[in-house]
Amino acid sequence: MQRRQESQDAVKVRTLPVQVAAHLTRRIVSGEFEEGRAPSELDISQEFGVSRVVARETLKILASLDIVDVAQGRRVVVRPRAEWDYLSPLLIEWLPAEIVGELLQELHQLRVLLEPELAAMAAATVTDETLARLRAEIDRMSVLEADPEAYLEVDHEFHMEICRAADNRILDRIMYSARWLGTASRRITNEGPAALRCATTDHTDIYEALVARDPERARAAMRKHLSNNSTLIAQTQRTKRATRRR
Repeated sequence: MQRRQESQDAVKVRTLPVQVAAHLTRRIVSGEFEEGRAPSELDISQEFGVSRVVARETLKILASLDIVDVAQGRRVVVRPRAEWDYLSPLLIEWLPAEIVGELLQELHQLRVLLEPELAAMAAATVTDETLARLRAEIDRMSVLEADPEAYLEVDHEFHMEICRAADNRILDRIMYSARWLGTASRRITNEGPAALRCATTDHTDIYEALVARDPERARAAMRKHLSNNSTLIAQTQRTKRATRRR
């Protein structure tokens, strides 16, 4: 499993500092560095045989993800894990599967808190133009039920369209910032044999509630959709855990 993840990273990573940052992040997660210390610029340069410029850029990447702080005197310390930037696509790629699984559960909690209310808000203000776009996305979903990767893009846009219709810029940016985790979550929920057909039905129910401009109905339809997703995620994770034990 780890070998497969590293292979995927090899395709995605395009700069040497990012490759080194990915390697160091995995070592930090594994607990290799004691007492919150992380390699300094000089340590990185010597261990990996890279220039000081590359080492400096590596630390900038880790700092930008809130993984480390470069203190005065160039002492590098690991920040508390609760403070890392878990909305970054880079960090999501580098973390082990079990931590990503935990993050997806936390993402679901966020969605349950926000999306039913966003749907209710949208139902009260949605325009005919937005409804036309949502209808087109439902139609595309029906066509793409045999193509999970293409489907998830339309799925994401459907939910963002509702978010925009709610007309709250702060909530819109929160939802948009979580898109990378959302993509990872959708890949899991799309794995079931009839998952996409059920998802299309759920999205259609949400759309029809918006057409009716019924906030309570829209709230309930979105809540039902998220509940179905939660069930699929739990089933998939149980299956994976059982497979790893064999």
